[in-house]
Amino acid sequence: MEPNAENLDRAFLLSLDENKDLLGKAAFERSAFSSKFINRELSWLEFNDRCLEEARDIENPLFERLNFISITGSNLDEFFMVRVASIHDLVKADYTVADPSGLKPQEQLERISERVHEMVRRQYSTVNRSLFPALEKEGFFIKTPDQLTEDQLKFAQRYYESTVFPVLTPLAVDAGSPFPLIANKSLNLFVMVEQPDRKLKTEGGKSFAIIQIPVVLPRIVQLPDPTGKSFILLEDLVILFINRLFSGVKVGDIARFRITRNADLEIDDEDAADLLVEIEYQLHKRQWGEVIRLEIDRDAAPAIVQELYENLKISDINVYRVPGPLDLTFFSKLPKLIGDRPDLKYPSFVPQPSPAFLRQSDIFSVLRDRDVILNHPFESFSPVIELIQQASRDPNVLAIKQTLYRVSGQSPIITA
Repeated sequence: MEPNAENLDRAFLLSLDENKDLLGKAAFERSAFSSKFINRELSWLEFNDRCLEEARDIENPLFERLNFISITGSNLDEFFMVRVASIHDLVKADYTVADPSGLKPQEQLERISERVHEMVRRQYSTVNRSLFPALEKEGFFIKTPDQLTEDQLKFAQRYYESTVFPVLTPLAVDAGSPFPLIANKSLNLFVMVEQPDRKLKTEGGKSFAIIQIPVVLPRIVQLPDPTGKSFILLEDLVILFINRLFSGVKVGDIARFRITRNADLEIDDEDAADLLVEIEYQLHKRQWGEVIRLEIDRDAAPAIVQELYENLKISDINVYRVPGPLDLTFFSKLPKLIGDRPDLKYPSFVPQPSPAFLRQSDIFSVLRDRDVILNHPFESFSPVIELIQQASRDPNVLAIKQTLYRVSGQSPIITA
């Protein structure tokens, strides 16, 4: 038989038919293999859900619960900026290979969105139904503008005029203006305004402005209160006196919103002429990467939502409508404003000194004799600090090289 194209095709089909059992078995084995793995990103979300469980646990002291709810918010920020952003990059590059769990990049984004929407729902259920009532029970109040007393309203107006108003810069958008560049993780107000005498961007004689809540001011403003401690969030203070920013126009709907941008660093450490310069450049770019998440008031007007959808070029699965304050990290700052309440914190824990270094002034002399394992946090971290400090003073030490993760502002290691 001549090996023409028709005969080759027939032979190939016969080969497939003979080996269909093997092909089916291979597909089954791939499926079984995938079932043994959990997607990395979904696994991380379960970790963050454990932090949320600690915030929901009424057996935990109140201030610790505030810290946990703050941690869940900051964790999600980092998760979207780096891990979700990297999956977005794969989708944009038309990468369709499944991960070990069997999920392709687009499928991962859909599953992540579904899981995070549920997590956000539980976050704000915890805030509104548990944490706010618990704070009020202890005499601490985070007030909305309509809840202020006359004295508090006067104080708020003085504070706004003297401190807030000078640093506010509304960015108006009409037919001749481009949509402003919104900074990563910044808290903003979207304000609809009416200017009948101008050609405007939106229909019906309406335009809008964007107001970035200034990061140079505290997010939480304490109010005078003889019966307890009352606070108002800075964005609510700006909304309270919003008319002060606009003259000759009518202020309409207002919505709070916040975006998260792609901040996944792409550093070519092989070809970069100066790695430090390259890192500085990439860090600067983090503020202006692609928008991958939009958080907005749950009751935001449809016209506002539509404008943000169009200008930020964002899809439904990346939009989170929240029934409460945006950016929950402010909760971790609240205990410091309230003051010393040890009954609302975990009991203080003092780690024990390491027996290997007791009454030893020279860390290196101990380590010359034997290795030492320190069990943190149960044993003190002091020997590590002393090791670095002694090394920094030792003329025989040429260099100290180590990887530091999330260094504190007053790090004794950095000082050494």
